[in-house]
Amino acid sequence: MKEIYHVLVVEDDEQIRDGIEIYLKSQGYEVSKAADGIEGLAVLKEKEIHLAIIDVMMPRMDGIHMVMRLRKEYDFPVIMLSAKSEEVDKIMGLNMGADDYVTKPFQPLELLARVNSHLRRYKRFLEMTSQGKEEPENVYRIGGIELNEDTKEVLVDGETVKMTPMEFKILALLMRSPGRVFSAEEIYERVWNERAINTDTVMVHVRKIREKIEYNPKEPKYLKVVWGVGYKIEKIS
Repeated sequence: MKEIYHVLVVEDDEQIRDGIEIYLKSQGYEVSKAADGIEGLAVLKEKEIHLAIIDVMMPRMDGIHMVMRLRKEYDFPVIMLSAKSEEVDKIMGLNMGADDYVTKPFQPLELLARVNSHLRRYKRFLEMTSQGKEEPENVYRIGGIELNEDTKEVLVDGETVKMTPMEFKILALLMRSPGRVFSAEEIYERVWNERAINTDTVMVHVRKIREKIEYNPKEPKYLKVVWGVGYKIEKIS
């Protein structure tokens, strides 16, 4: 019997709120809705929630303050919705305990992929916790990306992505140190184990990795270029 998950949608725009509900219900999820952080916290006291989708900017209580409050009691995944102009709020939300963010306007399929990915991960976490197991040290997770150095597998939003050995090594190098910028020369020398003479191949591999891990490679969320310096994987919880 398929397990039914309950998702809380906290969004002050009724049209967006109802639209998300329709898409979630079409995937078999139960949905509760709230128009601001105060209403959202009230729902948490009444129902068991497995994941919350919370807008950043809302009246009475915004998403960031709601996340701060709920993290004192709950550990379920939180996906924040933010406009492109709210970059600072987005970063603050992740620092306060959100697990991921989706930028408005968003594609419904992208949001559903994130929901599915985080709920699969949360289910695994609950199972391991109940069995008294700890997560392996050689598994790295950044947002919706999961890289396993033992099995040489990469999952993006829960789906397996095929990588060449060099692509896997580059991605592993970056994911081990999220936020750190690696120059093309350093990437080449650490992955190919020889002195960097021509680093154009690094650029080509980075482009191919982006096509595999990014929802929109032209506006990458994870693998970023720091112009004139190098490449990094964005630090996302």
